[in-house]
Amino acid sequence: MFEGLRFKHWKTNVGDDGIVVLTFDREGASANALSREALDELDTIVERLAIENPRGVVIHSAKPSGFAVGADIREFVEYAQTGTVLANIENGQRVFENLARLSCPTVAAIHGACMGGGTELALACRQRIAVDDDATKIGLPEVMLGIHPGWGGTARLPRLIGAPDALPAMLTGKPFNARRAKAVGLVDRLARADELLAEARHLIKRPHQRPFAQRAKAWATNTLPARAILAPMVRKQTAAKVRKEHYPAPFALIDTWARGGSSIQQRLKLEAKSVAKLATTPTARNLIRIFFLQERLKGLGGGTDHGIKHVHVVGAGTMGGDIAAWSALKGFDVTLQDRELRFIEPAIKRARTLFEKKLKASAKVDAAVGRLRADVDGKGVAEADLAIEAIFENPEAKHALYAAIEPQFQADEILASNTSSIPLDELRQGLKAPQRFLGLHFFNPVAQMPLVEVVRHDALDPAIEKRALAFCKAIGKLPVPVKGTPGFLVNRILMPYLMEAMRLYNEGVPGPVLDREAKKFGMPMGPIELADTVGLDVCASVGKELAPFLGLEIPHGLEEKIAANKRGKKDGEGLYVWKEGKADKPDVDPDYVPPADIQDRMILPMVNEAIACLAEGVVDDADLLDAGVIFGTGFAPFRGGPIQYVRTEGVAAVRERLAKLEAKHGVRFAKKEGWDNPELTLSPA
Repeated sequence: MFEGLRFKHWKTNVGDDGIVVLTFDREGASANALSREALDELDTIVERLAIENPRGVVIHSAKPSGFAVGADIREFVEYAQTGTVLANIENGQRVFENLARLSCPTVAAIHGACMGGGTELALACRQRIAVDDDATKIGLPEVMLGIHPGWGGTARLPRLIGAPDALPAMLTGKPFNARRAKAVGLVDRLARADELLAEARHLIKRPHQRPFAQRAKAWATNTLPARAILAPMVRKQTAAKVRKEHYPAPFALIDTWARGGSSIQQRLKLEAKSVAKLATTPTARNLIRIFFLQERLKGLGGGTDHGIKHVHVVGAGTMGGDIAAWSALKGFDVTLQDRELRFIEPAIKRARTLFEKKLKASAKVDAAVGRLRADVDGKGVAEADLAIEAIFENPEAKHALYAAIEPQFQADEILASNTSSIPLDELRQGLKAPQRFLGLHFFNPVAQMPLVEVVRHDALDPAIEKRALAFCKAIGKLPVPVKGTPGFLVNRILMPYLMEAMRLYNEGVPGPVLDREAKKFGMPMGPIELADTVGLDVCASVGKELAPFLGLEIPHGLEEKIAANKRGKKDGEGLYVWKEGKADKPDVDPDYVPPADIQDRMILPMVNEAIACLAEGVVDDADLLDAGVIFGTGFAPFRGGPIQYVRTEGVAAVRERLAKLEAKHGVRFAKKEGWDNPELTLSPA
């Protein structure tokens, strides 16, 4: 059937039963991304299949990592730069539509990651079968890149599984696991990994008849009246989460679906034009850049054996307990130490809740619980490969602890501190092996915040840093190496923002107004709510540590709140009253008019400090700085980070706005060193 044809990325096999198996195996890559070359080869194969009309076709992947991770993003960036996005999207749509039009049965046999274009390839097949395990993930996450599915995802998924299940999946990018995919009708059958291809062949011979209820739901929720009713509802729900001017892709996706009629060709045309338009937006450019920054951070932990099996954590408070729990969740043996068992027990209880949420299966939960042990006497230190100190922010207490831990080490164990602000040069004093000491600064809540600052000092062994980076990768975190100066990167940049917001609060600007203005800029949470969430005691502690270094003043009123046990969310009251885990924000006088410079007063101190951090080499380059601030603070992702923000706004324009603030409000807004850095004048990527 394929005589004389040779392919780089596809393997073809025709069985005795007349079924063709197409194996996707992108050359020179560990994962299958759908490059233009791979698509062109598939196009040739589909043309031949249309002529030969075999008994059936099974498409699967040779990669252990999964079916396909989607389109080649680097190629997409090239298309955006050359203005050829529309042509290339239409080409992919044509290939998949030709596959969908084959007269023979087609089955996508899915294992592991099936994302974006990979899912659209599977949707172009008549049926889908997936491995029934935790590794199977099927999704359309293009909104995370500032676009939406373009190779038939919006045209086919709602018609297959119904709009109520399809739209949330595409609007959030959250993938379906195997069981959920089967329940909604995205896949027709589940199979064991070792039986996937055999079961796929069986599905060719005996196609699955979808239940009437699934077919009826898919039809009914895509009719013109249903779209007219559902679209406004979904737009309203989406607008409650993101702003259209910040993130246009979700709204464009809803419009594309709402306008799509019964013709697949019409739906594909709408989809292609919409994605091509979105590809030109600054949001898409910045979110795609963030995707590559995330991949870079993941890569920092690659290629090194961390050599860590046992982790010992000292300090069972919120941070220490959650670091221990997360490490156990990710498969490490963990001992958790504190002064008395009563301090450890709440952490163990929280850990079990985390395990139940993440692991579901009771056997897996029990196994994770078994990996986390209370250790009041600290005997686990002698067995540990990594000891993490997570006690309160006091240098003397930390030194005393290190003096007790270090003599118990046997060989090349790593000692790490979770300090959030104390300089590493200060903490390493008195250590016998300072070369094996560094900072591993996690962020609260540990289970949700992806970033870990790997904090350096001048005596650190580079090999130890590499092991620490590899450990971060092993626990699914994004590491960014930073210099061990006060506040490191994230807190140093975040603290001026929080302090200025609290100053505005003390000046009489209502907390909800400050939060609203910050969210208008694009922050995920307002500063007043954030301060309460972090804890006013933590803000004050870090603020005091950084105040002399950064020239900050601690706003009045914090100490009184802390003394009255009104430290924020954890006490049920801080700057806000908290009810059932949510801030009960007071109503604001509708006639209240906030100061015109309120956004600049909060945001530009962050930007100013970011410029200083870059100039002082707190991080290795501007890209790592933007990545650290985005993943550590949530800084408006669609803006690309503080350095990218300056590039977009223009250095001169931002400096002028800072100068106006300095003239009106004082020297704390004076520009820091580093505004003449050539990296600031690069054109936004």
